[in-house]
Amino acid sequence: MSFHIYKDEGKAKLPNYSPNPKLKDTSLYLPSKGLQSAVNVALTLGQPLLLTGEPGTGKTQLAYHLAEFFGMGKPLVFNTQSNSSARDLFYQYDALGHFQASQTQKTAISFEDVEARFIRFMALGDAIRHQRKAVVLIDEIDKAPRDLPNDVLAAIEDLSFDVPEIAKSFASSNEARPIIVMTSNSEKNLPDAFLRRVVYYHIPFPDHKSLLKIVAKKVDGFSDKALDAVVAHFETIRNGTEVKLRKNPATAELIQWASLLHQLDFKAEQLADLETMSAENREKLLISYPVLAKNREDLKALNDWI
Repeated sequence: MSFHIYKDEGKAKLPNYSPNPKLKDTSLYLPSKGLQSAVNVALTLGQPLLLTGEPGTGKTQLAYHLAEFFGMGKPLVFNTQSNSSARDLFYQYDALGHFQASQTQKTAISFEDVEARFIRFMALGDAIRHQRKAVVLIDEIDKAPRDLPNDVLAAIEDLSFDVPEIAKSFASSNEARPIIVMTSNSEKNLPDAFLRRVVYYHIPFPDHKSLLKIVAKKVDGFSDKALDAVVAHFETIRNGTEVKLRKNPATAELIQWASLLHQLDFKAEQLADLETMSAENREKLLISYPVLAKNREDLKALNDWI
């Protein structure tokens, strides 16, 4: 597929999008030994695993990897909001819809109908309700109100919750205990009582050798020399030795950037000496930078550097 599909003149047929299947292949996830140990500790103790680390370092992807690794299908995901309550992890109740229906229906709505029409079971509630082993991902728990983490852990320890709107309680056995992965971009707002009851691991940004392994797993088409040049150029940008960015790109951007460079037929070996880079290759490099820069100032800084 030609890269120059959309131009300032003429017309073109929109091609079929052909994504790189490796980009979202969770079996290619490469956990460090430290992360593997943290997972094993959490599984042994039956405690939630709390992960911190800068965005794009693979916190969320670990949950998908574990679900695939243990043959559990996709994880059950709860995306924490600033107004989330502990109940939201288990179920949501459409009180307005229930009220409106009760005003127009002559007979009382049965609990069974209420459950079917106005109760929506969420990630943790769904796992407990069906008593099946599952990976439950509670993403960005640091966004939640301060009381939520402690409330959640109390419910997790009991593996039960009540739904008073339908006069039901749900409980699970230890054999069906879900694997719970929580992510946080900052542990500052999490209460001490919560931190004492989880297994904690911080995912550091990968070193050069690890980045090479990660990109090699996810992106085809680069020689060892070319891949080393791509990663080294990325690290130069992140380290701020040549150009200062307000927001550093993460591992996820590196993988996407390397994939784009391959599609552009970029001669990555030329990254080793920017002064002798061909004009054609320089143009391709400039085209690729919007993958790494996520604001106007950073994009200008990269363009001015090259």
